[in-house]
Amino acid sequence: MKEEKKILGEQRRKLILQWLKESEQPLTGAELAAKTNVSRQVIVQDISLLKARNEPIIATSQGYLYLPTNVPHETYTRVVACYHAPEQTKEELQLIVDHGVTVKDVKIEHPVYGDLTASVMVSNRLEVEQFIQKIEETNSSYLLQLTDGTHLHTLEADSIAKLDAACLALKKAGFLIES
Repeated sequence: MKEEKKILGEQRRKLILQWLKESEQPLTGAELAAKTNVSRQVIVQDISLLKARNEPIIATSQGYLYLPTNVPHETYTRVVACYHAPEQTKEELQLIVDHGVTVKDVKIEHPVYGDLTASVMVSNRLEVEQFIQKIEETNSSYLLQLTDGTHLHTLEADSIAKLDAACLALKKAGFLIES
């Protein structure tokens, strides 16, 4: 059996960028590593270098995504403050995505580190399921556990009405902290 040749340096980064731009689904570090015959850690470093060149790549729980800045349709964002127990995270995320809204991130205010933000990037129930599964498989904690349940989400939708409907659902469920 012939060993596959590693794709080196700049050529590898060009390929990674091309694959990310062409893919509509997130690509995992493991997938990119297998395609280029390098370790996942090399891919992590490559992604960091590409981000340093201002390439709009984000890391999500499902893998890496290329987010072009020239979005063809208008989007609206809203930051909402929420409070709930960790075991209610799936319910919260499903309430939001069921209204056609994307949960872009989660933010907390940590007493030592200040503002901490993590990418979530879920837009439908399958992505919510995958996000929750990844948390469970890796035995990771939710950021909200560092603040006893208080956290912020950046929500994005193609209409204000969808954001309003998602916020109303969060309010009815008792998850929304209102000012």
